Amino acid sequence: MVGLIVHGADIQDRDGASDLLKSIRHRWPWFRHVFADGGYAGDKLKGRLAKIGQWTMEIVKRSDKAEGFTVLPRRWVVERTFAWLGRCRRLAKDWEKTIASAEAWIKIAHIRMLTRLARYRYC
Repeated sequence: MVGLIVHGADIQDRDGASDLLKSIRHRWPWFRHVFADGGYAGDKLKGRLAKIGQWTMEIVKRSDKAEGFTVLPRRWVVERTFAWLGRCRRLAKDWEKTIASAEAWIKIAHIRMLTRLARYRYC
């Protein structure tokens, strides 16, 4: 995980993406390329990203010709990570009263996931 921002449900992901990328820019200034799904397409986000810095954004879309399940490039990484984080029961529902608490529990779940991966990697 390179960045995390939890916001209210009244903010669309596309609108919150610029704040997330701005925070990532301060920590990792060499990041330049962003993979996103179709929900992030549009000129509004591209304009905001141009103000933050030089970003290239690649929208990963499903082909219209595809029938049934098809693996999308880079999309499986996000889906796999969400599935692993979904194994943490605390994240199954929105139990937290504050945004700071929600962010902390997501970070804890991510650390637990990484320690589990490291155990299998180095055995």
